[in-house]
Amino acid sequence: MRHGKKFNHLGRTAAHRKAMLANMACSLIEHKRINTTVAKAKALKQFIEPLITKSKSENNQTTEKGTHNRRIVFSNLRDKYAVTELFGEVANKVGDRPGGYTRIIKLGNRLGDNADMAMIELVDFNEVYNTGKSAKKSTRRSRRGGSKKVETAPVAEAKVDDSEE
Repeated sequence: MRHGKKFNHLGRTAAHRKAMLANMACSLIEHKRINTTVAKAKALKQFIEPLITKSKSENNQTTEKGTHNRRIVFSNLRDKYAVTELFGEVANKVGDRPGGYTRIIKLGNRLGDNADMAMIELVDFNEVYNTGKSAKKSTRRSRRGGSKKVETAPVAEAKVDDSEE
């Protein structure tokens, strides 16, 4: 029965599951993206997003709060280098983001056992997706004013006239 099942147990004991998620979270913080199965990626997303929220500078205004949050994150990750990078580089990048720090992209099935594979990555460290979103305009245009392309026709004619001379 599945009564009270709040999260995916991933077919492992509690100690094995905690160790696996801690190792995967450290790898994600270090490499900024990892390939894994879809079920593990979803479990990792639930595991790491509260830790990233604790690392943001707005949550660590005083030294007491900062030390407390570092100790909480270290008790989950168990790797001081990952905690240092999380509170340093990662926290600076995600400082203005209100949540949703990771992205899961499905990759297809694994050849050996046909498992659903996915890539989980930190959103702010992907330059491919973030370059187009920085040039977003905030104004809204109507449909009626969109047919003002009179300037392009004379320019094309001028080029034709220059080439004939």
